[in-house]
Amino acid sequence: MTDASTPFDVSVIGGGPAGLAAAIALAQADARTALVARRLPYADNRTTALLGASVELLESLDVWPRCKDKAAALEIMRLVDDTGRLFRSPEVRFSCHEIALDAFGYNIDNRSLMLALEARAAEFPNLVRFDDEAENVVIEADDVAIRTASGQFLTARLVVGADGRHSLCREAAGIAVTRRDLTQTALTFNVGHARPHRNVSTEFHTPYGPCVFVPLPGNRSSIVWVSAPAEAERLRGLSDEELSIAIEKQSHSILGRMTVEPGRSLFPLAIERPKSFARDRIALVGEAAHVVPPIGAQGLNLGLRDAADIAQLAGEAIASGQDPGADEVLKRYDRARRPDILSRTFAIDIANRSLLNDFLPLQPVRAVGMHLLGAIGPLRRFAMREGLTPTWRR
Repeated sequence: MTDASTPFDVSVIGGGPAGLAAAIALAQADARTALVARRLPYADNRTTALLGASVELLESLDVWPRCKDKAAALEIMRLVDDTGRLFRSPEVRFSCHEIALDAFGYNIDNRSLMLALEARAAEFPNLVRFDDEAENVVIEADDVAIRTASGQFLTARLVVGADGRHSLCREAAGIAVTRRDLTQTALTFNVGHARPHRNVSTEFHTPYGPCVFVPLPGNRSSIVWVSAPAEAERLRGLSDEELSIAIEKQSHSILGRMTVEPGRSLFPLAIERPKSFARDRIALVGEAAHVVPPIGAQGLNLGLRDAADIAQLAGEAIASGQDPGADEVLKRYDRARRPDILSRTFAIDIANRSLLNDFLPLQPVRAVGMHLLGAIGPLRRFAMREGLTPTWRR
């Protein structure tokens, strides 16, 4: 159904997980919502570790019950120093039971998550889907005009830009971006293994970045292997048997014999942050608002918190008869997201730099820091709670 005869309260541009979650949350908040996103077959084999509040959001949107049986619980997270340097950090283990949780979160394949989001989005009569791409976004005094690639027109008082790191919405609002390319590339794929993972996620810290083994249902795990670009290309070019041997060696055989499953993807890493998260009737969510390396599973979890915040603020404005795209609403959104995004980006950047920097005097500093994190219970529990939900959100 596509109906642009009357203005929308909000239009969400972009149909990834963060965009779909934002559209569902807005529709659930009684906003007349348009979703402008092409329906595409989701063939990506990547997975997402949904932490704490992300699962709670999906439960509140009636999405999680539709896909939770495809997810694996994350009960223990291990950090292992595999740098081979002179001063190595001790292994640190985080257990969800130490902070009275059944799980830190759940790892799910993106395809199952997207199918659940799409199914829920289709149930709202006040959520109108334009199965198309936005081609032009023009900000006017009282609304935003959107033209799609097939020539359809619609207007909305607020636009939620969930259109990725090359965001048309961000460009339309004139929001500048700070970008730093990293000399790292992530290779992602899934494996089957002989031994059970027992819901333990293991992150090996190498001199080139992390190599993370995240549980999937059964004796399977998803892999994010960060390395130098040339090495990542070499690994992608290996045969299934050769890559299986390589990843088993990298894992120190903790899960036994490994078998690589079909599907591999390469992602050059970067850090991106816009100067503002909302301006001129446009609010940014997901990778339009932040791009971070895959450390600590923060990327989509940040995007889902973006979706939750803009839906709450826009819903409150509409309920009180106010303009959801008004400057005050956008300023509140910017203030709500800024500390979360900046603190997470900073922490991830520092953690990543500490792996790449082989300056000898810094090695014992990192080793002592990891030792204290593992040895001091209150500090460890604080780190676990912060990793799940920032203090100011609790």
